[in-house]
Amino acid sequence: MITAFKKYYIFVFAVIFIVGASLIIPEQERIISNDDRLIKVIESLGGDVPDHFPNTSIFGVSAKRGKSLVVDGISTKPGGGKTKKQSKHFVCTSCHNLEREDPDLRFPDPQARLEYTNAKGMPFLQGTSLYGAVNREEFYNDDYYKKYGDLVIAARNNIREAIQLCAVECAQGRKLKDWELESVLAYLWTIDLKVSDLNLDDAQLDFIDGALKSSTQRDSALNLINSRYLKRSPAHFGTAEDSRMKSKELVGNPDNGKLVYDNSCLHCHQDRRYSYFNLDDCDLTFKYLKKKSGTYGDHSIYQAVRYGIHSISGRRSYMPQYPLEKLSEQQLLDLKSYIDQRAE
Repeated sequence: MITAFKKYYIFVFAVIFIVGASLIIPEQERIISNDDRLIKVIESLGGDVPDHFPNTSIFGVSAKRGKSLVVDGISTKPGGGKTKKQSKHFVCTSCHNLEREDPDLRFPDPQARLEYTNAKGMPFLQGTSLYGAVNREEFYNDDYYKKYGDLVIAARNNIREAIQLCAVECAQGRKLKDWELESVLAYLWTIDLKVSDLNLDDAQLDFIDGALKSSTQRDSALNLINSRYLKRSPAHFGTAEDSRMKSKELVGNPDNGKLVYDNSCLHCHQDRRYSYFNLDDCDLTFKYLKKKSGTYGDHSIYQAVRYGIHSISGRRSYMPQYPLEKLSEQQLLDLKSYIDQRAE
């Protein structure tokens, strides 16, 4: 039988429990998500955002048409019918991936990039991925001036000029019309960076989330975000002779060289996909490449990788060279080691 004394204590404990429970503040969910577009987070924090959004007031502009131009080099016209091919020789994906290709966007690490793209089943290319291109502030930087001269000046801080330079000089094609250019830009905005691309841990996400909620420490949150990805793609050209000399100091890894051959060389040369020079998996091919590697001709891997192959009369297609940030001296030696191994 419950006494009055016990009833009193039960009542007191119940009140304490109810009051205590009412004081518990439920944990708030983050308002930032890994799926969020990075530009929206930066804008919400009061940071500077790119001003190169597509001009959708131009008749015919659409991201769908832009993607067709990027992937196929051709699209439907706004008034009906098909456009002329932008280039007879290349499409954007000849040299550029459309997905993220670096495991860490803070560093231009060619080996990490090779392993990452190989795991994803992507080619290993000379150009920087178009994924996140609209989040960058510079284009055709560093040694690209050596290749294109004053043409890079207008393109250096202007993505539209960079796209046109790529269309005319790199792709050896025609200049894009206004609606085509804006459509390509519209498509590029569909593959801009997301918060997940920054590889933020929970503490960093919480810090940015707190800045978004409280309007304090926003500058610090912006600094954190800006430290997590590059605004430009470094590009420095090496020389064939330096690569030859460097190979004497390094030890080649043919297994890694196979990745370079399969994911890079064959991307353009297998069945002459983008090249007049055919490459395959035959032993005779590797014997030929080994024989030519010590020469100074176009078929030497040192010459081709470090200088590219220039177009010749009647053939405007060419091979662009690899910057050191895209294919390192070690990787070039690895490729040579794989060729030598297969040529035995």
